[in-house]
Amino acid sequence: MTSKATVAAGLTVSVDGYFAGPDDGPGCGLGKGGERLHYWVFGGPWTYEQDAAGETVGEADGADEEFLGAFGNRQGAVICGRNTYESAEAWGGSNPWEIPLFVVTSRVDDQPDPSAGFRFVPSFEAALAQATEAAGDKYVNVMGGGSLVRQALDAGVVDRLVISTAPVVLGGGKRLFDGFTSDLTLRKVQVWDSPHATHVEYEVVR
Repeated sequence: MTSKATVAAGLTVSVDGYFAGPDDGPGCGLGKGGERLHYWVFGGPWTYEQDAAGETVGEADGADEEFLGAFGNRQGAVICGRNTYESAEAWGGSNPWEIPLFVVTSRVDDQPDPSAGFRFVPSFEAALAQATEAAGDKYVNVMGGGSLVRQALDAGVVDRLVISTAPVVLGGGKRLFDGFTSDLTLRKVQVWDSPHATHVEYEVVR
């Protein structure tokens, strides 16, 4: 019997529940003040200006590195929304992971060259079907944005919810669970804790 892929979904949020500050978009992917959400990714402070200038920034270390390694090794495919793709400026024009990356978008005719490693698909359902097949017995990572994570949870397909909480209060922007009304029971599976974030992997109990 073939093992089924595990569907994981999650984002980094502030203590007050925002996954992006105000005015997020290209060149300001996490919104104003949102860089602090990802201090854990770079081992400490970084700025959009540094990123735009191509300056070298740090790398995750300690518990953050352990989290990235553990979760990254489980991934077999990634799904993201068009806003995430554009806010990340298409990761410089090529898929940053060595696994299939599916972008949910209504503008599938904009499909980049296959060599870039992105596959544009018209719906979350289509992306999930293709990603599940590609992932085999590994994780399908629904990495955002928030609306896509909520859609996956509402559809009842998420097996693991992975939330990284940064020790910052943004006070505005986009909240992960805005408008979400489903009732979920979660079981804590694993926790990684660092000065920059607390990462918690939950099992979605059915």
